[in-house]
Amino acid sequence: MENTILVAGAAGNLGERIVKALLKKGASVRIITRPESDPQKVVMLQELGASVFQIKHWNTEELTIACKGVSCVVSVLAGLRDVILDAQKNLLDAAISAGVPRFIPSDYSLDFTQFSEGENRNLDLRREFHTYLDASPIQATSIFNGAFMDMLTNEMPLIFFKRKLILYWGKADFRWGFTTMDNTAAYTACVAMDETTPRYLRIAGDRISPREVKNVMSEITGEPHSSIRPGGKRLLGLLIKIARFMAPGKKELYPAWQGMQYMHNMIDERSTIDQLDNERYKGIKWTTVKQLLSSHLES
Repeated sequence: MENTILVAGAAGNLGERIVKALLKKGASVRIITRPESDPQKVVMLQELGASVFQIKHWNTEELTIACKGVSCVVSVLAGLRDVILDAQKNLLDAAISAGVPRFIPSDYSLDFTQFSEGENRNLDLRREFHTYLDASPIQATSIFNGAFMDMLTNEMPLIFFKRKLILYWGKADFRWGFTTMDNTAAYTACVAMDETTPRYLRIAGDRISPREVKNVMSEITGEPHSSIRPGGKRLLGLLIKIARFMAPGKKELYPAWQGMQYMHNMIDERSTIDQLDNERYKGIKWTTVKQLLSSHLES
């Protein structure tokens, strides 16, 4: 079958990168847009070569038309229950109705199959969708990439650049898995065009500990950095409960406690991946944390 890939969520940060990576590999790319989609982003992707399917109501009937003749559906949808479960179920049902053989769900996270229900709200939603997905007659592949390395330069409270300080929870020598959005997108494009993929694929552009991050920052800046450990998993877990009680953020995708919860999962030994699938596709130049931080500080 010709590699015609449909991307849902193409207007997002990761979605845009996946579309570009697919086009670079010579795939025929379709993107689904809604009336509220960023028009400038849609025009830009269209000019790059993507075909645009406008969807009004996001129902199975409309989505099935968009999925006709597609070899793989890539979901990069982001949201809470109404998106990860409801909207993504409609997309999956449409793919099956249109005879699409393969589906890549919007996971792109640490391997939540190693954790239990109730430990992370956003990951619980993905786990619940997996129950529906695994009962469906379609070949599915989830991509687990750890944490997005790009977050080290802003969203993730690990490196305090002006203070020359590394703040971490847990063990100083416990290595965390990070992958840039660009590397994740390039890998996803390869998976979308590969008919032989297994149910799960696990990648990490770099695995690095807080102590190593401190050493890297000291090396690339030429100035000594220090580190501080407020506590371990138990204290962080208690703070999460307090933060969630004080500011539930039930309708927010990333309330403060949710970021803390993801960190709690990252420092858990269950997040360790013994066998990575980085080498499945040749040609991907994996960005290290040192490279990313060096580039950030030079810009």
